[in-house]
Amino acid sequence: MTIRTRFAPSPTGYLHIGGARTALFSWLYARKHGGQFVLRIEDTDRERSTEASVNAILEGMTWMGLEYDEGPFYQTDRFDRYKEIIQTLMENGHAYRCNCSKERLEKLREDQMAAKQKPRYDGCCRNKTVNAEEPHVIRFKNPLEGSVVVNDLIRGKVAFQNNELDDLIIARTDGTPTYNLTVVVDDMDMDINHVIRGDDHLNNTPRQMNILKALGAEPPVYAHVPMILGEDGKRLSKRHGAVSVMQYHDEGYLPEALLNYLVRLGWSHGDQEIFSIDEMIEKFDLSDVNKSASTFSPDKLLWLNQQYIKESKVEHIAHHLNVHLGKYGIDPAQHENLHEVIEAQRDRAKTLVEMAESSLFFFKDFSEFEETAAKKQLRPVAAKPLNAVLAAFEQITDWSVEAITDAINQVAEQLDVKMGKIGMPLRVAICGQGNSPDIKLTAYLIGKDKCIARIKMALEYIAKREQS
Repeated sequence: MTIRTRFAPSPTGYLHIGGARTALFSWLYARKHGGQFVLRIEDTDRERSTEASVNAILEGMTWMGLEYDEGPFYQTDRFDRYKEIIQTLMENGHAYRCNCSKERLEKLREDQMAAKQKPRYDGCCRNKTVNAEEPHVIRFKNPLEGSVVVNDLIRGKVAFQNNELDDLIIARTDGTPTYNLTVVVDDMDMDINHVIRGDDHLNNTPRQMNILKALGAEPPVYAHVPMILGEDGKRLSKRHGAVSVMQYHDEGYLPEALLNYLVRLGWSHGDQEIFSIDEMIEKFDLSDVNKSASTFSPDKLLWLNQQYIKESKVEHIAHHLNVHLGKYGIDPAQHENLHEVIEAQRDRAKTLVEMAESSLFFFKDFSEFEETAAKKQLRPVAAKPLNAVLAAFEQITDWSVEAITDAINQVAEQLDVKMGKIGMPLRVAICGQGNSPDIKLTAYLIGKDKCIARIKMALEYIAKREQS
C-alpha cells in the first residue's frame, strides 16, 4: 500500500504555526514511507475564505520547502460531487431532511444543559417525511447502537459510543455541504489512507468514520497531534507573538530552522536537537510524538536559527538574505563580496534581518555617524591616529587583509599607542557605528576608496567638533 497523507487548511487566514507543524508531520510521514503528500484547500466557507489567504498558504508551503505531489485541490470545485454523495446517502437511508426551527433547537439545547446533559440533536425528524420544497437541512443518520473505535497512531485506542454522537448536519439549508461531509468525500476520492491532524478534530473522527462506513469506504488511519501552547500555558495565538509562518520569514528566520523547531515541538529522537531535512525524514515516527501538548518557546527557536546561520552554506544564507537586503535598496548582485560579508557576520547575527541591518555599511555609504559611538570615539585625540591610518591606507597598492594589518601595526608602532587607540576610532570612522567584525577584515571588505573617503569624513567631523 502506498502511503497517502494530506494537508487540508482552510483559507480563512495565514498559515499558522500549528498548521505548519501538521503539514510537516504529514509531509515527513509520506516521505519516510515513500508515499505521496496531497495539498487540499478547504474553501467551502465562502464568507471567510479569501484569495489572499490561499496565496499565504501556498507561499508558506513553498518557503518551507514542503512540496506536494498532488494539488492544490479546491473544495469549491467539487460541489457537484458532494451533492452526488448526499443524494446517495439519502437514497440508501443514511441521511434525512430536517426542518427543525432555530428556536426549537435553541430550546432543546437550553433544556439539555439545564438537565446537565450533553447538548445534541434529539432525532426529531429522523423518521419524519419532510417536504423537499420547504426550508430544511440534511442530517446524517448516525447509528444508535455500538461504538466507534479510533486506533490512533499517537493517542492509542479511543472509543466513542454511538448513542453519544448526534445526527450531524451534512448539508445546510442553502444546499452547501458541511465540513464533516466534504472532508470524508475528499479523503475517500483522493485515496487518503493516513490522516494526521490536530487533536481538536478528534471528536469529528467517529462521525466521519461512520459516514465512510455508510458509503462502503475503508476509513483512513488517524493520528491526532496535541495542540501547541504558549509559554503562559494557553493555546498559542497572536498574543504570543509571531504565529504566521511568513512572519518568521519576514523576521529573518531560515526555513530549515523553523522546520527543525516544529519537528521537535512534540516529537523527539533521543537527545538530538538539530536535524537536517534528511535526518527528519529518516528518524521521524508518529509513535514518538508526545500525547501531551507542547509549549512554544520563541527563545529556543531564535537559538536554533542562530545555529543554522552559523552552520549553513554561505550560498544558502545569501539566497535568503537577499530579500532582506533588498528592503534597504541593496541589490546583492552588484556586490561581489556578499559571501565574504556573510562569513564575517554569521557568528554575530541571530536573524537574517539582524545580519542585513548590521551589514549596511558594507554596501551603502552613510552621511552621519551613530551619535553615541561618535561622541565616544571621534574625539580630537583620535585625529592623529586617523590621519596616520589615512596616509598608510593611501600608500597601499595591493588592498588585502595582510596589507591593512601591516599598515595599522606600523601606525601603532610609529605613534607608540595600543591597538585600541587606533582600532576603535577607525571602526566608527569606516562603519559609522561601534560594532563590526575584525577591523582589518572589515576595512578590506569595505574597500580602499570607501575607507579613505570615510576616514576623511570622520576627520571633518572631529574638526567641526573642535570648533564648536
